[in-house]
Amino acid sequence: MNFYNKLATGLGTAALSALVAAPAWAQELVKAPDVAAQAGMVNKGDTTWMLISSALVLMMSVPALALFYGGLVRSKNMLSVLMQVLMIVSIAALVWVGWGYSMSFTSGGDNHFFGGFSKAFLQGVNAGTYAATFSNNVYIPEYAFVVFQMTFACITPALIVGAFAERVKFWPLMLFMVLWMTIVYFPMAHMVWYWAGPDFLADAPTDYGMMWGWGALDFAGGTVVHINAGIAGLAGCLVLGKRTGYKKEPMPPHSLTMTMIGASLLWVGWFGFNAGSNLEANGVTSVAFINTFVATAAAAVAWAVIEQFVHGKPSLLGAATGAVAGLVAITPASGFAAPVTSILLGFVVSIVCFFFCTTVKNKLGYDDTLDVFGVHCIGGIVGALGTAIVADPALGGQGWFDYTVFPAVAGTYDMAGQMITQLKAVGVTLVLSGGVAAILFYLIDKTIGLRPSVEVELEGLDIAEHGERAYNY
Repeated sequence: MNFYNKLATGLGTAALSALVAAPAWAQELVKAPDVAAQAGMVNKGDTTWMLISSALVLMMSVPALALFYGGLVRSKNMLSVLMQVLMIVSIAALVWVGWGYSMSFTSGGDNHFFGGFSKAFLQGVNAGTYAATFSNNVYIPEYAFVVFQMTFACITPALIVGAFAERVKFWPLMLFMVLWMTIVYFPMAHMVWYWAGPDFLADAPTDYGMMWGWGALDFAGGTVVHINAGIAGLAGCLVLGKRTGYKKEPMPPHSLTMTMIGASLLWVGWFGFNAGSNLEANGVTSVAFINTFVATAAAAVAWAVIEQFVHGKPSLLGAATGAVAGLVAITPASGFAAPVTSILLGFVVSIVCFFFCTTVKNKLGYDDTLDVFGVHCIGGIVGALGTAIVADPALGGQGWFDYTVFPAVAGTYDMAGQMITQLKAVGVTLVLSGGVAAILFYLIDKTIGLRPSVEVELEGLDIAEHGERAYNY
């Protein structure tokens, strides 16, 4: 999935020959193959894995994220959260086909910020067109790539709603999501993940997104998905203000059972999210898979241990939150780290996110309803910066490959230089998404209105916005 300069997608220098070697069905590597040649470079196993991964990532949105968020709000708002997530996923899928895919994954020419509209409404895409992977002369059907990327475009805006759950109008929120995806998400996906492909970059050395050209590493969406959504969520909760009664009356989750089910489904679906981002079924896919498993486990354990020391009891809510924080942190690093460094990253992210979700949140007084900023933005930053460390081959990481030559060659890793690049990528994401989101929220709020009346908020959004209840007993 993820297109970034000098991408680390191998098992180290020793496996480079395997990475760039011609497939068994090809006699020799073909530079800049035409569509007819690409058709012979497609493996059914890769295609199958990508379609399965796409289904797994869709499961992360509906039902997983919907149940995770829904269980955390009060029962009078449960249905509203389910509806918001379901409709955001549905609208995002249509927008992706309309102009999102084209803006994200076509060449912008001299513009490295977003692509063009040559594939708007998927014109020119059919069963006989192909998308590049990270190996020379290995391709997947373009539709498989389109639908995989579509699932990412669906879940990212859905993550945002947790920051201001229980206090936002439905249709103004849908309008925000369409605008935010168009102005922020699609350009971010282009800047971080777009490039000409391993067989073409040597002849098109400037055909890439801005942050890909910097060499920013983001295997599955630390910047594009989590920091992007997390900082937009913070902007939303600040513009909307606090919930009525916040800190004055109890607002406990109405169903931690639902939250546990949602968190568990998120964990399972995340294997498609991270391991699928390799675009092939090979050794690196296994690396991303095991790293996703163990980093999450470590983060869940770490959060429970922290709560034992701080509160005297480990909570299910805390363990589930820790698991999600671990999933967030390992996302950008999943294809780069080793299992042991992934475990350490999981421990670290729980410590940092716990501090932000408790101490920082209480100190600053903002009402991030479901800790979208504290988990996704902060966890994404920990993961994005941690990637610079764990990707170092000296620590068992995967290093990077230089695709500006054909075939690709292993590069020399510079941890300090990579950390600077990661900091730049994080900074751009925070400024772009946070700034645009704040402006959009403000403009929509001042024109058609974002927040329901106090009476509606007290009654609950389920009845007022949708005319039905989550529970009728």
